[in-house]
Amino acid sequence: MSQNYALHGPALAPNEVVPWLIGSTISEIERELMLQTLAHCGGNRTHAARVLGVSVRTLRNKIRQYSADGADIPAPPHGEPS
Repeated sequence: MSQNYALHGPALAPNEVVPWLIGSTISEIERELMLQTLAHCGGNRTHAARVLGVSVRTLRNKIRQYSADGADIPAPPHGEPS
């Protein structure tokens, strides 16, 4: 987690984060990171993609997949395509 983009205060050290991740699959961790980042960015897909270091297209494809799986997806700000 970069200090510039820490979602909840200062970035945690790896030894503080890893215990929370043990037992989760990579896809579960990716999904949670994408959804939490999207929520942190107020639903703004462009900003969330930039924070995550992925393309907007990749983020939108993941959102479509997560939505089909029943995830609650933060709504985009007024005027931004979903």
